[in-house]
Amino acid sequence: MVKEREQLESVVVNALQMRQIEDRIFAASMPVAALMEKAAILCANRIQQLYPLSQISRVGVLVGPGHNGGDALVVARELHLQGYQVNVYCPIHKLKDLTAKHAQYAQNLGIPFYETLEQLYKCELFIDGLFGFGLTRPLTGEIVEDIELLNQWSQPVVSIDIPSGLHTDTGEVLGVAVRATYSLCLGLWKWAYFQDQALEYIGSAERIDFGVPAKDAWAVLGQPAPVQKMTLTLAQRFLPLPRPLVTHKYKQGHLLVICGSYRYAGGAILTGLGARGSGVGMLSIAAPKSLKPMLVNHLPEALIIDCPETESGAIAELPNLASDFNNYSVIACGPGLTSDAKSIVETVLQAECPLILDADGLNILAQLDSISRLRKRPAATVLTPHLGEFKRLFPEIDNPHSDRIKAVVEASRLSGAIILFKGARTAIAAPNGCVWLIPESTPALARGGSGDVLTGLIGGLMAQQVTCLAAIEKTVATAAWWHAQAGIVAAGERTELGVDAFTLSQYLCKVF
Repeated sequence: MVKEREQLESVVVNALQMRQIEDRIFAASMPVAALMEKAAILCANRIQQLYPLSQISRVGVLVGPGHNGGDALVVARELHLQGYQVNVYCPIHKLKDLTAKHAQYAQNLGIPFYETLEQLYKCELFIDGLFGFGLTRPLTGEIVEDIELLNQWSQPVVSIDIPSGLHTDTGEVLGVAVRATYSLCLGLWKWAYFQDQALEYIGSAERIDFGVPAKDAWAVLGQPAPVQKMTLTLAQRFLPLPRPLVTHKYKQGHLLVICGSYRYAGGAILTGLGARGSGVGMLSIAAPKSLKPMLVNHLPEALIIDCPETESGAIAELPNLASDFNNYSVIACGPGLTSDAKSIVETVLQAECPLILDADGLNILAQLDSISRLRKRPAATVLTPHLGEFKRLFPEIDNPHSDRIKAVVEASRLSGAIILFKGARTAIAAPNGCVWLIPESTPALARGGSGDVLTGLIGGLMAQQVTCLAAIEKTVATAAWWHAQAGIVAAGERTELGVDAFTLSQYLCKVF
């Protein structure tokens, strides 16, 4: 049972899936009222932990017409019984039957109901129970004015299930949305919690586990679930550990990094440092000849393959040692190459081993009819685009920022590649339909070179697991989670301003 609860922690669902799961629960004779009571009391308990009565006494509760409003009224009742001064505002008077009964009971307990939101201004905390998951239409009328007013106030807001006004799947603001301080996601994680456009409204997020039966989740989703978030437990499971007692460096993977130019020497160094942090057994770096002294200084354990240069300082061609791709487990190519290295990318696309493309590797690929090129690849390909690169690679996908999960799934389907779509909430999709979401990150990573470190880390982890049965997308997602956590740890010790890419690479070893 404990293992099942742990498995459900990583599951992420859309609104339709959550509704289907709840329908199965209710069909099995779980009373709606009982489930509401359980979920809402768990929310009330958590709210009391976050905002104890010794610190906050006056609470305003915003109640909607549906079951989310019913949840809010149970929370109001529980807080009232614990001694909080609870005030209720219910802008829509036509309530569902169960919600109406909770409203009547709250009034019978003496909880005051007010006609306008302004009357709750002196409250020190607000509970948002206006609309739960499944909202699809833009909000209109007085409710818009109420939410805009609430957002102008400085008091903390706790949203039940999802901030009112957000689309459950895309995270789109449907006209207006509550800017929550905390969001308590009920049952299973919803897609919106992993969409960049929703993050400024969600605030700090927690899941309230009210006991979704695993059998009902798997009946709707299948097992494993198609969309999951990476966790520490899963990342540890997917690492190439423990190593065999009898082994050697070539059994722990050989990564070839093809990066750098005279203009962007740092790309090769930072990619190499990311690979070093992965624990890869052997690292080779193919870079312009002029960079060799610098690379040897920073990465003395790596084999530096000096390449002929163009007049602009880009790699002109790969010498035999680098072009014999059969010597390598995995190739990582792109950071710092410049557009003058087009022939290099064309060459590595023919490699029969797994390939990671990033930065200029992606920009060049976008010029080469990317989808047909990728579908001809004999081995797995990993692409790591940010939004601009994604648009260049997949111009047929409209507005990828509006639903990043749907966009990354479509890109992987079209290309046959594993796509790591960078963002505040990075999403990884594989052609087999599996999606992995990175649940947290830090703005500290918004600095040049951070992505180069990630490319090396992905390559190093993949190289160590290329002969095992672990799915590549799991390894890629583990690397992305590890990279984000290193940024979070570094920012915690140095502030968000103090995490340059070199420093980030040094914090990889502090995550596990």
